Amino acid sequence: MSRPVILVAVGHYLPGFRAGGALRSIANLVDHLADEFDFRILTSDRDLGEDRAYAGVVTERWVPVGPALVHYTPPGKQGAGAIVRAIRDLPHDLLYLNSAFSPRFAILPLAARRLGLVPRRPTVLAPRGEFAGGALAIKAFKKRGYLAAARLGGLFGDVRWQASSPFEAEDIRAVIGARAGVATASDLTARLADRPPAHAPRAPGAPLRVLFLGRISPMKNLDFALRALARVRSAVAFDIYGPPEDEAYRLQCLQAAAVVPAHVSVRWQGPVRQEEVDALMARYDLFFLPSRGENFGHVIAESLAAGTPVLISDTTPWRGLAAAGVGDDLPLSDPAAFAARIEALAAEPAEAALARRARAAAHVRQAQRQAGDLMANRNLFRAALGRAVAGAVAS
Repeated sequence: MSRPVILVAVGHYLPGFRAGGALRSIANLVDHLADEFDFRILTSDRDLGEDRAYAGVVTERWVPVGPALVHYTPPGKQGAGAIVRAIRDLPHDLLYLNSAFSPRFAILPLAARRLGLVPRRPTVLAPRGEFAGGALAIKAFKKRGYLAAARLGGLFGDVRWQASSPFEAEDIRAVIGARAGVATASDLTARLADRPPAHAPRAPGAPLRVLFLGRISPMKNLDFALRALARVRSAVAFDIYGPPEDEAYRLQCLQAAAVVPAHVSVRWQGPVRQEEVDALMARYDLFFLPSRGENFGHVIAESLAAGTPVLISDTTPWRGLAAAGVGDDLPLSDPAAFAARIEALAAEPAEAALARRARAAAHVRQAQRQAGDLMANRNLFRAALGRAVAGAVAS
C-alpha cells in the first residue's frame, strides 16, 4: 500500500542549520514518521541569512535527502514561480505549512490554493509560535493587517491548525477565532543517544560556564540575558552562539554586553552546526534562554539531553523544571530572579551539580519514551486525511 504524500512547505531545511526550530521540527518529523508518510519538502536553496545557495545542491528538482524528497527553490520571482509549479505538478494528499507569515512558503501557497492555481488539498498549518503574544508584538501592525486580510479573503477557511502545546492552541484561537480547528501535537525531539556526551566538571573556584544558543533576534531576548548577568556578583563565563538575524538588535545586544561587569566575561562565538550541538552543550554548566516565547524549544530539549540544566522564561511548554530538579522557568517580569538563580548555581557544590545533570539527562529521555507525542503527530495527519484512529489528540 502506498504511503500518503505530504507536501511540506518550510522556509529552510537540511543541510541548513541557522533557522533553528521549524527546520529541526520537520527533520525530526521525517525521521520518526517516514515509514508511514511520503514526505516531499519544498524549501529555500540557502540557509537563513545567507546570500549564496548551498554548495552542490540541485535546485528546482526533487532530490533525495534522507528518507524525504526535497525541492530547493531560488529566491525572487523565479523561486515564487517554482513554488507554485511544484505544488501544482506534484500529486499530493496533504499540504503542510510551517508558518502563517512566510511570504513564499505560507502566503503564496495559501493564495495560490484560494485562487485555484494549485489543487485544493487538505491543509495543515503549524504557526510555530508566531501567534504568541511576544511574537505578535514584533511588527504588530503589519502582522495584524495581514491576518485581517487573510481572514477576509478566506485564506484560512478550511485550514486545520497544529498547536505544539495547549498554550499555543489558546494563542491560535485568540488570533483565528474560537471555532478554528486546532489539533495539539507536540514537536518531536531528535532520537537521543542512551547516554549524554561526556562533561568535564567545573574546577573549584572557576567561573560558572553559561551559554546562549539561538538566533540573535528580539524573540530570543539575548539583551535580557545580558542585563540579568549584569546583576550577578559571581564569576561567570558567558558564551553566545547563533547567527545574527536583526542588525539593529545585534547592536543593542553589543551595547548591553559593554556594561556587563568585568567578572562576567562575554564571548561571541557565532553559528553552530547541528551535529556539533550535543557536544557543545555538554561543555557548559547552564543553558540560558530567556526567550519571549517558544512553541516547542528544540534547543531546550537538546540542552537537557546533554545533561545541561536550563534557565528559561515561563513562555515555553517546558514548565515545572524546578520541581523536576533540572532547571528553572521564570517570569520575564522578574529579571532579578534570573540573576539569583545564576548566583545559586555558581555556589552549588560539585556533587549537587552532577546530580542535577543526571536528572536533566534522564528527564528528557523519559519524556521521549512516552509514545503520546508520536501518536498525536501521526493522528494530526491521519485526521486531516480522514484516516484518524483511536488515540487522536485534539484540543
